[in-house]
Amino acid sequence: MKAWEATVRKTQAVAKKRANTIFGTYAAAPNVEEEMIEDYEEEEHPSGEVYQAERFLPNGDYYTGYWADNFPHGTGKYWWTDGCMYVGEWFRGKTMGKGTFSWPSGAMYEGNFKSGFMDGEGTYSSSNGDTYRGSWMMNFKHGRGIKEYANGDCYEGEWCRGLQEGQGKYQWKNGNYYVGEWKNGIICGKGKLCWTNGNVYEGNWEDGLPKGNGTFKWPDGSLYSGNWSKDPKDQNGTYYPAGSTLLDGNLEWDPQEVYNVDLKDCKVCPSEKVSILPSNKKLAMWRSTKASDSSTRPRRMSVDGRIDAGIDKEFARIPTPDAAAGRHSSAGTSDRNGMDESFAGLQIEDVSTRGSPIRIPKVVKKQGETISKGHKNYELMLNLQLGIRHSVGKPGPPPSLDLKPSAFDPKEKYWTRFPPEGSKNTPPHPSCEFRWKDYCPKVFRTLRLLFKVDPADYMLSICGNDALRELCSPGKSGSFFYLTNDDRYMIKTMKKAEVKVLLRMLNAYYNHVRAFENTLVIKYFGLHCVRLNGPAQKKVRFIIMGNLFCTDYTIHRRYDLKGSTFGRITDKPESEIDANTTLKDLDLDFIFRLQKNWFQEFRRQVDRDCEFLEQERIMDYSLLVGLHFREATNSCDHTPPGCVTPTADNGGAEESLPRLSRADMDQLLLDPAGWASIRLGVNMPAKVERTERKNDGEIQLVGEPTGEYYDVIIFFSIIDILQDYDISKKLEHAYKSIQYDPTSISAVDPKQYSRRFRDYIFKVFAEDI
Repeated sequence: MKAWEATVRKTQAVAKKRANTIFGTYAAAPNVEEEMIEDYEEEEHPSGEVYQAERFLPNGDYYTGYWADNFPHGTGKYWWTDGCMYVGEWFRGKTMGKGTFSWPSGAMYEGNFKSGFMDGEGTYSSSNGDTYRGSWMMNFKHGRGIKEYANGDCYEGEWCRGLQEGQGKYQWKNGNYYVGEWKNGIICGKGKLCWTNGNVYEGNWEDGLPKGNGTFKWPDGSLYSGNWSKDPKDQNGTYYPAGSTLLDGNLEWDPQEVYNVDLKDCKVCPSEKVSILPSNKKLAMWRSTKASDSSTRPRRMSVDGRIDAGIDKEFARIPTPDAAAGRHSSAGTSDRNGMDESFAGLQIEDVSTRGSPIRIPKVVKKQGETISKGHKNYELMLNLQLGIRHSVGKPGPPPSLDLKPSAFDPKEKYWTRFPPEGSKNTPPHPSCEFRWKDYCPKVFRTLRLLFKVDPADYMLSICGNDALRELCSPGKSGSFFYLTNDDRYMIKTMKKAEVKVLLRMLNAYYNHVRAFENTLVIKYFGLHCVRLNGPAQKKVRFIIMGNLFCTDYTIHRRYDLKGSTFGRITDKPESEIDANTTLKDLDLDFIFRLQKNWFQEFRRQVDRDCEFLEQERIMDYSLLVGLHFREATNSCDHTPPGCVTPTADNGGAEESLPRLSRADMDQLLLDPAGWASIRLGVNMPAKVERTERKNDGEIQLVGEPTGEYYDVIIFFSIIDILQDYDISKKLEHAYKSIQYDPTSISAVDPKQYSRRFRDYIFKVFAEDI
């Protein structure tokens, strides 16, 4: 510590002297400082040359090791003035490879780093005595690992984003141990807990307690079997004394004894919180005295080599994910718009250009036209809201995930009449009389349960006081789209043929989304029909589905990707393309790069989803992708076209706004509340690499990588899954094959479509190396 304090004092003194020299002021200094400053007057080194150097940096930090082009490059040691230190491998200013990061508290991480993050295999020893050895991803325990707690407890098993997830064993210091499933750091699922006195509970768990079917056994052979619950009203089981048979069961034992006595000391230690992550640390920007421009002020950059534009004061105004989540849940859309205004209106500075920053407008106007009184579809909206409220609010038995085959019968549909004056089952309303049809209501109620949709929130989003928004133009299929005011749900009108396809494949769809929690296939929440009374007896069928882009991040780019080329380019002029424009395959000029673990899971899930769609004879689906650009990286020279979007107020004018550094973005992103919302295809941190197509006259579906990278938050999902290969598509294929290359058109056999789709998607998505 004394050596470190001495180094800090010297480097701060030198930094002060050097800063005065750079900015034109000069004052006399002791000889020792003059001698140290002379070290900066070194010979020029060619660009790219790696050499050993010692740097007393302007802010007081200290670096010694290999250096190249004003960046640590190779092995080296970096000391921050707050006492943090990194010793290990660097790559152009990024901690990359093997290294050791230590905190002034005494905590230490030793292992692999990637792009400034603890990533790979490594060991973390906390200041309180906890030790973790295992796999990491982006500063979080992720994969297989062992954690030994300071109090003597130990966990060995699977981790996900810093918490126990999957199969694992937790052993308490007194010898008791649990083996089984975990979720979000809590015992949840099937598992067995064994006590040192010989007692054993084996069965279902929820929130760290027995819940559901389970059996408690004593060493003498006695057992209690049945339904477990902390609430005595919900428990139901039978006690069997030692030596008795199943016919001799009685209820002389109270299972609440397990909750109050046996589980009293079986508490899982909480995860520690790290106040400063390696990716949050900043490097002081180095400029040699010969190369310095006296008018240029040194800037700071994050540990992975990106410039921090210095917004400590302004950053206090930026909302954290916790605050955003709280506002979103309590105040709906208006507050989330406030998040957009703060978040999307940030300037992020490019390292290589040292010039004007990326400018992202403050407000991106919401899509669609609000359906207010006088709108041609106002009554239809009222009917829809009345019907949803009736269907979801109708009392019924709690849904079970194990549905009977009869629940999927296409004939399982119910009509309800809604007269204006009301009826026994319906309320009075100001709209015209209509009839309402529910298709397979038990299935969709169970799907909402499976997708963790709260019925009250669902009704509030669709049937609350806020009106729906109608998208300005219908899709290519002729369907109309409506968005709820909080953007959570999208309502799409459907053709009768699409309804038939969904009902035909509903059983397979249900089994698929139940089996694969990370499925990319779009989520469906309800299928309904409104029939208006009158001469026309008009029927409007519609599906309610999740909106992929319901997020606090502003979506700057949208793509609809199929893997075909015919007609797969946007026909809008560049000047009319904005953040709400959906671009197509031939508009795409990026490769999406995912972290290794995410990319492997992505490949597996795309294969599963495509096999499911192929089996159901579905084609013409696409991958919807949304990008939120976080900032430009070192190798970028300009803002990606399309990042600049018009504002609601000034029609596209840009404003001078606070700048947000990569380190500050990491602090927001890596907050546990932020990570809790990250899953495959949603809120995923990733990179995109710019591509360029050759101008040789041939259509090139995927361009050549250029080495220009951008940090993004990416969203993606497989949509439009209700088109089967029927006679109309077969005729379309035959007709277009005569005029165009058969491989370039969308209408092809489901097996060929699936193969082509996967081949293309696995070219535009790649592993981040």
